Amino acid sequence: MRNVEFVYTLGMDEAEVEEYLSRAETGVLSLARDDEAYGVPVHVHFDGEDVFVRLGEREGSEKLEFLEATASASLVVYDAGEEESWSVLLRGELVREGEASATAINERFGPMRIFGETVQDLDAALYRFDAESVTGRRTSLDSATEVVDPEE
Repeated sequence: MRNVEFVYTLGMDEAEVEEYLSRAETGVLSLARDDEAYGVPVHVHFDGEDVFVRLGEREGSEKLEFLEATASASLVVYDAGEEESWSVLLRGELVREGEASATAINERFGPMRIFGETVQDLDAALYRFDAESVTGRRTSLDSATEVVDPEE
């Protein structure tokens, strides 16, 4: 790793993971079908116990096809700030929740992003992430960015 900047990271305990999840608003949901991967940005919400994602669904969508084919998904939420960076990786099953009111969805999630479809074609679907594993990492606040000197 000659001349590559790096910073030390630390693992998080359960309380730290929950603290960082409570800050999270967005993440990347990764799904798989056969030998194809599909990653999609999503809004997330942590209620103190469970992590939820809100998806816009429409009949025949590629995202829905991948969702139905995925046995175990992964979700990464993160912040790569200059002062501090962190990430939490969840792996497990997405479980579709019952109907949620528009008010409840709007209180928990940012605005739905619509790409090339009409609002009338979409349904807002709420999924709970049934995590089999959760891993958190954060930068060590005691370490600054360093560069390895190849002569040392």
